[in-house]
Amino acid sequence: MRSNFALLLALASCSAAMAQDRGRQRVDIVNYTITAEIQPAKQSITASAKIDLTPVDSTVSVVTLDLNNALNLGRVTDASGRQIPTSQSRNENKISINFPEPLVKGTNYSITVDYDGKLTGNEESPVPGVKFAAIQSAYAYLMYPARWFPVNDYSADRFTMALAVTVPSAMRVVASGFSTTDRNVPGKITYNYKFSNPSFPGSIAVVEDAVDRVNAAGVVTEVYFRGEHKKLAQLYGEETGKAVDEMTDLFGLAPSKNLTLVETEDGTPNGYAAPNIIFLNSKAITSQVNHRLLVNQVARQWWGMLVSPISRNHLWITNGMARYAEIMSVENASGSMALEAEAKDIYIEALTVENPPLIQSARLEDYSPEYWAATAGKGAAVLHMLRYTIGDEKFKKALKLIPERFAWKSIGTEDFKKVFNEVDGTNLDFFFLQWIESSGAPEFKIEYTVYRTAKGFRVMGKVAQDLDTFRMPVELNIETEGNPETKKIDVSGTSSEFVVETFGKPKKVELDPSNRVLRFSNQMRVAVAIRKGEQYAEIGEYQDAFKEYQKALEVSKNSSMAHYRVGETFFLQSNFQAAANEFREALNGDLEPKWTEVWAHINLGQIFDVTSQRERAVNEYNLAIRTKDNTQGAQEVAAKFLKDPYKRPRRQEN
Repeated sequence: MRSNFALLLALASCSAAMAQDRGRQRVDIVNYTITAEIQPAKQSITASAKIDLTPVDSTVSVVTLDLNNALNLGRVTDASGRQIPTSQSRNENKISINFPEPLVKGTNYSITVDYDGKLTGNEESPVPGVKFAAIQSAYAYLMYPARWFPVNDYSADRFTMALAVTVPSAMRVVASGFSTTDRNVPGKITYNYKFSNPSFPGSIAVVEDAVDRVNAAGVVTEVYFRGEHKKLAQLYGEETGKAVDEMTDLFGLAPSKNLTLVETEDGTPNGYAAPNIIFLNSKAITSQVNHRLLVNQVARQWWGMLVSPISRNHLWITNGMARYAEIMSVENASGSMALEAEAKDIYIEALTVENPPLIQSARLEDYSPEYWAATAGKGAAVLHMLRYTIGDEKFKKALKLIPERFAWKSIGTEDFKKVFNEVDGTNLDFFFLQWIESSGAPEFKIEYTVYRTAKGFRVMGKVAQDLDTFRMPVELNIETEGNPETKKIDVSGTSSEFVVETFGKPKKVELDPSNRVLRFSNQMRVAVAIRKGEQYAEIGEYQDAFKEYQKALEVSKNSSMAHYRVGETFFLQSNFQAAANEFREALNGDLEPKWTEVWAHINLGQIFDVTSQRERAVNEYNLAIRTKDNTQGAQEVAAKFLKDPYKRPRRQEN
């Protein structure tokens, strides 16, 4: 009875999510024709956007679009030039267009929206805390999430675009698509771009530095880096070529074989992908290329640009696939052991957010830690489990089939599932019901008895867990005096029985020995609590961080990682005695991960330097060096402070 009730709840949630999907797309914007002039010296833009749209609901009389609060709405006119009443909600980044007569479902309409304003980068962003637009004297970037043009159904409504941007003649415009230029006005130049496939063009950059073109692995990458970063253009171009080649092997023919890299600035995302363009934060451009970041952004040319979710409730498909592309790249480079380590990390990330179910991801704030943990972390975890469930060959076949079948289209979880059902030849509803439409993760408890038989031994047991609707094939490993026995058993509901025959006498029975299933265990609870604490500490919420670390210590008092993080947090608050106590506890703990040893010694050395105990500090730095662990440059740091005492950074007075 409980199982049926849970199923009804899951179906209700799914129905609600689908209704929300339908409600969001009141109109479909088919094409934009945008003319704009950007004046870097004034940090301003003046623009006009002709919007071709089609109502998908009946009796649409008000159309609400997103527009950056910093921009001033001017006239809005219809195809005949008649002005349409409008209003602007500046605190919500929205404009409302009130049509005199209701629009007819399925009929094509055109409106033109005039607007202007300044985008200095200091304005409040439509995505809180993340900068997506700024016009500076020497460069500019205007990315789609900035809503620098009127946006409908953000990240879901695909469109084509014709774009004409005028800038000073010494500068150039970078955008998606085919380009031409004209110089009709002295001292100015207009760049015309056309993107003819329905996607998410409209992210542009204005640059004044010369382009660096790099040909690698058959991919031409245009690199627009500034200052000292220009010398890294060749390196980044080569790595981009490798990433495109690698992703082509996984996902099929690339939407565009050539890409452009554009440097942004501090405050923007480390990476942001638009069709044919990847924007990189200045701090993310380092002498040692972050290949994972490039792989993630390159993968989005398939998962996000070529294929996108029908609504934000299905973002796990694209964010999860981009994150999992990183993991598959690591696997290709370093093998199966590296894959297991990566899988463990995404499982920890996934379990930091238990609600809402992935099918309700629209409830999460864009770019928040919860948003990434769910749509990217759990999304990647789901893909990893799906791979385990159907096998490598079928999984990789489906990864190529989806972009091929749905090129330049939107898909939902149902479309995704149908392809995997087709490739696997089975019904995977149970899998998607558990991991996409439901929340929570199981915690397995196993009981078993061993019987002697005429041919050897029989293991009879039961697996218990507390999720009524859970069903998953799970690996069972039995260590015997001879060869181990391994088989998959179907764990279904709260109690599942199994019987396994063995020749050798069983010594140990273990369920899911390779940790392929996203599940809780004592070890996982510790890791998840620590990860949550780290997230709080990063934003200065130390009390919440302490609470999470304490949860970890309640499960495992011997956790070096938990003690280390507590010590680190005390250190940041200048509570040196408490910090020293925790670093000592870390050294007396399980020393997992191993690097906690070297860095606990370094932190103790810094504490003794700060408290004028140089001899004790030197001893700790020497102990750090003796570990020979150079995680995150630990040996260089220890040697540095062995030579010159650590000094506290000057604290700014309020």
